[in-house]
Amino acid sequence: MLAALIVFVLVTGLVFGAFYRLQQLPEYLAARRLDRRLREVSRPTGTDLPDTPSFVTQVKTGPLPAIDKALGGANSSLATLIEQSGVQTTPSAIMLAMILAALVSGIVCMLFIKVPIFWLIAALIGSFLPFGWLRHKRTKRMKRFEEQFPEALDLLSRAIRAGHAFQTAMGMVAEELPAPVGIEFKKAFEQQNFGLPLGDVLNQLAERVPLLDVKFFVTAVMIQRDTGGNLAEILDNLAHVVRERFKILRQVRVHTAHGRFTGYVLLALPAALGIALTFINREHMKLLFEEHMGQMMIMGAIVMQTIGYIWIRKVIKIEV
Repeated sequence: MLAALIVFVLVTGLVFGAFYRLQQLPEYLAARRLDRRLREVSRPTGTDLPDTPSFVTQVKTGPLPAIDKALGGANSSLATLIEQSGVQTTPSAIMLAMILAALVSGIVCMLFIKVPIFWLIAALIGSFLPFGWLRHKRTKRMKRFEEQFPEALDLLSRAIRAGHAFQTAMGMVAEELPAPVGIEFKKAFEQQNFGLPLGDVLNQLAERVPLLDVKFFVTAVMIQRDTGGNLAEILDNLAHVVRERFKILRQVRVHTAHGRFTGYVLLALPAALGIALTFINREHMKLLFEEHMGQMMIMGAIVMQTIGYIWIRKVIKIEV
């Protein structure tokens, strides 16, 4: 009865919340169109940024601005993760999503398992789902950027050989290439158009996209501006190095595929076997969940499975 009441309250709150947000949708869309351009050229998030001139100040307000301020605003690690993932949200929205996911996970576990300790475990796991989703989006976006980056370097090199300035070549990359490379170069191009020095623009690009290839690119451009040289040839060589590194990385993934698959199987096998045995003999499996010794065994199995999976990932992870 209590679980049904909690579900009713949550569903009612979600319905009224959705209705309230729909009423504010036209005003929100108009404000979003107005702020989009400023958001694209705003100062990026990050910690320990130098005192560079800030020509646009970006203030993202979520559903709970007080939480955004308490978390550190645009300088918090969560805000940095959100910007790098490319998701249009705020830290307070992620915190609310974590709380809601924890409640839903705990209630769902409560309906099927009558052991309170598992309610807490399910709530903890559910609370990390939005954060894990952000990290997944960030990883995918960084991989797409890494794959498109050699093409951006080639386009920069061809534009410079055609007689364009480096800043103009960055604008061509922003127009010609898709996201996320096009978006990041567009931010850099518009930042320098607003008067930010090119060195600061490139350093902030390296902060928004924390990849080794981007750091090489920024370092090469800054050294060339100080010492001179053929920038087009430098970019061609850098693009060749990036492509060769990708070839080696794919070969490494082929050789470590067996280890990764072994880790996935070993992680999923106990849970799949437990579910199968539950359907085969439910009374037999009840002892594992209702007896104190069985609960301790489950906790130990979860801990050891997690340690084993992390260990396998460390073994097969090879930096290239």
